[in-house]
Amino acid sequence: MEEPMDTEFVYNKGLDKGPTSVVLGPKVLATIYYQFCPPEDLTLATYLVRPVPFFDESVLLTNTELSKEKYGSVHRVYVVCEKDNVLNEQQFQRWLINNNPPDEVHMIQDAGHMVMFSKPRELCSCLVMISQKCH
Repeated sequence: MEEPMDTEFVYNKGLDKGPTSVVLGPKVLATIYYQFCPPEDLTLATYLVRPVPFFDESVLLTNTELSKEKYGSVHRVYVVCEKDNVLNEQQFQRWLINNNPPDEVHMIQDAGHMVMFSKPRELCSCLVMISQKCH
């Protein structure tokens, strides 16, 4: 997200500590998150929006240990949403894939961030195909 548009930042620990959560406004929801979704899904989302806490990377970096015996034993699949503007259109998605390689990568064409609303049939087909391979 390049500019905050109508996004509101919440500073629960004080302005000098940086934001602790974000509330997405109707414009950012319409243009970045729900741009390929039916209008009724966008309308519902604007009514249901709640503050989203920021991810604390320090917790992950200090408390996470991944091993091949546990984490590595799980079949991992990454589903790329071709037109996801939240994850920098594929740039960040490709970074995730390269830094934590999954066993498979699938692409859903013309899908935005809210793929379950914009391309539900394609997502369902993709998930069914993945589940059939894993069993």
